[in-house]
Amino acid sequence: MLDWTHWAGLLAVIFILWLLIRVFLKGPALRAYDSLPARCTRVREQASPEHQQTLLLLAEASVEIRAAPRKRRVAAIRQFMARGFVKPLLLTGDSGYRVLAVDAGGVPGEWVLAPNADPNRRLLYLHGGNFLSGCPQGHRVITTELARVTGAVVLALDYRLMPEHLRRDLIADSQAGYRWILDHGPDGPAPVRELFVAGDSAGGNLALMVIAWARDVGLPAATGAIALSPGLDMTLSSPTVKGNLKTDLMLGPSLSGFLKVPVSIRLLLIWAITRMRPPNPLVSPIFGDLSGLPPVLIQASEAEMLLGDARRYVNKASAAGSPAELETWPELLHVWHLFGPTLPEAGEAFERIGQFVKRCTGGH
Repeated sequence: MLDWTHWAGLLAVIFILWLLIRVFLKGPALRAYDSLPARCTRVREQASPEHQQTLLLLAEASVEIRAAPRKRRVAAIRQFMARGFVKPLLLTGDSGYRVLAVDAGGVPGEWVLAPNADPNRRLLYLHGGNFLSGCPQGHRVITTELARVTGAVVLALDYRLMPEHLRRDLIADSQAGYRWILDHGPDGPAPVRELFVAGDSAGGNLALMVIAWARDVGLPAATGAIALSPGLDMTLSSPTVKGNLKTDLMLGPSLSGFLKVPVSIRLLLIWAITRMRPPNPLVSPIFGDLSGLPPVLIQASEAEMLLGDARRYVNKASAAGSPAELETWPELLHVWHLFGPTLPEAGEAFERIGQFVKRCTGGH
């Protein structure tokens, strides 16, 4: 049997491991940035009646995905995400909108072009999907609308996905796309005049990661960045992660079980999955240096779990002297922009993105 000295030694080892996990994997406290940002606009007071239709579409998608065998669940999610919730109306009929496949410096993708788009104003789009799913095709509802309201040619990257690839591979593809679009448009090699970076959910994470990375490596800065319902903290420390668990009908059901795991074990699991420390700014942009960044617009639902990430980012960026603003809508689903043609709030969000781009380009 172990005597008390052995028990004491074992407890000491356990305590040291626990402390290392908390210090090494948890990251600095961000509670100081939890207040409502000064530059925050609540666009609506309540959701539109059409919001109920998006809930029905989500319920139908959930039934379809859960019907797949567990071993094929990721494949089922990817299949659905490639199809999307609704069809992009701007690609029907004789609208003049076009989609062109492209190799963006070794990363596949597609140009989404509106009629009379300016090839020297470009937008790099990084789709969402929890880093496990998603593709440019399934996000054309968003990319066609961005092409319409910004006047930019939109490059949507088909970056590699986990778990087949490492998180570092996804990051590398995003960085490669940024380098490439600086010198290439839809008509061939040409320097960019105005560059925007945008993304939703996981893609919003990649978008805000890549603008900080571009600053750090000395690349030309983006003119502005747009993040739609971004997840910016892999430590999941924001108070709305648990506070909005029941109201987030998109993310809540899949994350509720994981959030019951003790924090230390949860951080270890995230470290094992990403093979990077959760507070590393490459996977959690909120923990990075947010000074010297281009203007950033974040749009989020007040009902979603990632609302706190958006608030913290805007507050921290503003405190560091970078222009950042947050726009919120009540009750909506995470990345409600995917329901564009059926939801008035999606149209409002895209129009406000167009206004943001005008502000960044001096009204042009």
